[in-house]
Amino acid sequence: MPIEPGLTDDEIDRAERDFGIEFADDHRAFLQAGLPVGPSWPNWRGEGRRSLAKRLQLPADGVLFAVEWRQFWGADWGPRPARMKDALRTARYRLDRVPQLIPVHSHHYLPAGRGSSGQPVLSVVSTEVAVRGADLADFVEVEFGSGQPRVTDAVATVAFWSELTPRTAGPP
Repeated sequence: MPIEPGLTDDEIDRAERDFGIEFADDHRAFLQAGLPVGPSWPNWRGEGRRSLAKRLQLPADGVLFAVEWRQFWGADWGPRPARMKDALRTARYRLDRVPQLIPVHSHHYLPAGRGSSGQPVLSVVSTEVAVRGADLADFVEVEFGSGQPRVTDAVATVAFWSELTPRTAGPP
């Protein structure tokens, strides 16, 4: 994986401002240490604005797809409206209020939030969510290093997204 020089404070601030996001502290430090580049990595310096916006929207879009095509409905969303357009409107409203996920690599995300650190990295594909690393360092080690997690019993603690993780033990 090619690595470019890390993002500057100004580049991080610009990405946060342009996309209305806040990187978690460990995600920010990771991107400032070196910027991994390639088709599966979000390139906060050189990737097009539309492409980055799409990456940010993918987790919510996957849930909306499941609402429309798989009859998914959030546990605390109340009764599901009978009309699909009303169900999708309600789902969008609810998804606008869950913690935002920031892409790390491919379909792997960290929760947004300055002042936070050490959150598990989540694999998010539609409504299938799994912990892929106890934290960002663990994720990088599992995906690109030895393949052995440092922590084997990490659990997701992010509102809404954690509710979509399997309740049984086992590999993600």
